[in-house]
Amino acid sequence: METGLAVLIGLFFAVAVYLMLSKQLVRMLLGIVILGNAVNMLIFTSGRLTREVPPVIPADLYVPAEATANPLPQALVLTAIVISFSFFAFLLVLAFRAYQETGTDDVNEMRIAEPENDPAPPQGY
Repeated sequence: METGLAVLIGLFFAVAVYLMLSKQLVRMLLGIVILGNAVNMLIFTSGRLTREVPPVIPADLYVPAEATANPLPQALVLTAIVISFSFFAFLLVLAFRAYQETGTDDVNEMRIAEPENDPAPPQGY
């Protein structure tokens, strides 16, 4: 099971890097989302994939009597999902505003600080 998930996580990382290197903003945003999901899967998988009982300790014991699931990766992934969703929503609004201002989603055409009609700067002295 862990080998299959390791391959899937590696595939997610590869697809995310490929999409983030694209020139279109929408592909970049999808790459960021896939990268966040790959990191979440990596954290969750590093916490051991076992079918054990929930991490609940009975009232009369101070430590669990049997093996339990690790609650830390679950809490980290749950927090990371909320943060990555809010980050994606912010980037989506930012990309939409950039598209409204420039009229394109191509990163190379968004170079407003470098007008096309101006001569090139001097290359040396």
